[in-house]
Amino acid sequence: MIDSDEHVGEGVSAARVLARTCTAEWTRLWTVKTTWWFLMAATLMLVGLGALIGFESAADPAGVQGEPAWTTARFLAMPAQFALLGLALIAVTSDYATGGITVTLQWTPRRAVIFLARTIVTVGTATGIGGLLTVAAALAAFTTAGGALTLSAADGYDMLGKVTLVFMTGTALAAGLGFLLRNTAGALISVLLLILILPLLLPVFGAWMQAISELLPGSGAIFLLTGEARGMNTTSSVAVMLAWASAALLLGGLRLMRDDANR
Repeated sequence: MIDSDEHVGEGVSAARVLARTCTAEWTRLWTVKTTWWFLMAATLMLVGLGALIGFESAADPAGVQGEPAWTTARFLAMPAQFALLGLALIAVTSDYATGGITVTLQWTPRRAVIFLARTIVTVGTATGIGGLLTVAAALAAFTTAGGALTLSAADGYDMLGKVTLVFMTGTALAAGLGFLLRNTAGALISVLLLILILPLLLPVFGAWMQAISELLPGSGAIFLLTGEARGMNTTSSVAVMLAWASAALLLGGLRLMRDDANR
């Protein structure tokens, strides 16, 4: 006997379709070679450099005696996040580059479900991997430092919370721009401008440009990870990053649901 809930699209709940689509997106993400390349890059930048810094600390323990290994991991998270941003961006835009988005929507015509599933899987995976690798970087630095660095749980909770927020909002921004622009190069340039280039460049040109830079997500990330962004505090940093991530996802989702997928 044929189960109508299994074989008739109208009889399947949105939650069930979402769960199935998340499973498909998870499989798709891990069967693409670029995912593993970005994962390797993030691992080298975080764990590899963390171990290297630990060896350097062991060679000169007097200069770093008692400093938290978590600080090393937090500073390394700033450059390493670009591997995770690239992973999130490619996961969204590759379908448009290959024309696979048409087939994807034929299999799952509910565009809101596709948007939610791809966002949840992409952002969740990139954020989770980033958090795990950051902890691994701190452990690598502590292990190779020969006692020169400390590893306090309290410092770890604070660091991991900030790093996770930066990774989550950054990858959400990248995914949203991918849905919005539908072009890998354009989305990548936009992410680099918003996260890295403009936050560092604009303050050089005076107070007005400094004020503008404080409204960019990269400035918020810099403050949370390094504490070095002028004019920022924890509240403003979190608000700016969440606002940019939410706006990018909103606009990207609207374009997916309203425009032809092959345009």
